[in-house]
Amino acid sequence: MIDKLEFFIALAREQHFGRAATELGVTQPTLSAAIKQLEDQLGVMLVQRGSRFQGLTPEGQRVLEWARRIVGDTRTMRAEMKAARRGLAGHVRIAAIPTALAMLPELTTPFRDKHPEVTFSIISRTSLEVLSLLENFEIDIGITYLDNEPLGHVAAVPLYSERYQLITAAKSRMSDRESVTWKEVANLPLCLLTPDMQNRRIINKHLEEVGATAHPTLESNSMIVLFSHIRTGKWASIMPLNLAEVLGFSEPIRAIPIVEPDASHLVGLVAVKREPHTPLVSALLYEAGLLAERYGEHR
Repeated sequence: MIDKLEFFIALAREQHFGRAATELGVTQPTLSAAIKQLEDQLGVMLVQRGSRFQGLTPEGQRVLEWARRIVGDTRTMRAEMKAARRGLAGHVRIAAIPTALAMLPELTTPFRDKHPEVTFSIISRTSLEVLSLLENFEIDIGITYLDNEPLGHVAAVPLYSERYQLITAAKSRMSDRESVTWKEVANLPLCLLTPDMQNRRIINKHLEEVGATAHPTLESNSMIVLFSHIRTGKWASIMPLNLAEVLGFSEPIRAIPIVEPDASHLVGLVAVKREPHTPLVSALLYEAGLLAERYGEHR
């Protein structure tokens, strides 16, 4: 039953029998047979069938919720027994919004000092993708905004508040200012994150609040791309203060506070809300709490 539920989750995620079979490392007939057996066991149709995958039935949607819960609990049980035998070890998959990537060493480095048998993989994703990956068991931990858009059913640890600065080259327009307003920033040649990023939606919202609109001349989903263009002196950008500090901006780059309004948004760690968590996730939630305390001390 557990294996069949794993197959069903993969099919719901990929929405394609061939892709789901490839991901699972089985043949398409094996996957189709497993789904049919699951339907026979439960006595309901789970998948709308035709010449291709056409979606889940209402019963399939409900079974998907149960499948995620059951498979998640099973994985947690296996991980807990493994930790009991070997100590804390394994691989942690993290997805983070681009503006939070630079702070991740403050979480992963002390964690691995305590648990040297743990390895990490870290990817950059939009806030919506972080939540989707978490829901589908494709990551263990997410780093995203906590207070701007709905999060759904997650456990969250607030880490820090993003505050926004104009990042521009020295001797460029407004680079000699102690502060600038959101309205003034809108008139600069900006390079910003792409519209699918929540950071960009936040920036757009604060500009709209003062009757302004961003007209960026360059967009990217990479903070490194934005920073490299700022260094040319031909572009400016809007970045969180904590990111500017971590990247160590210095001459010829200036970070200037943006005011009117002085805006901030909470960023934190999120995990699937369940008790108990896997030992790895529990340990990371604890480490995130320690990191939040350190950030609080520096405010």
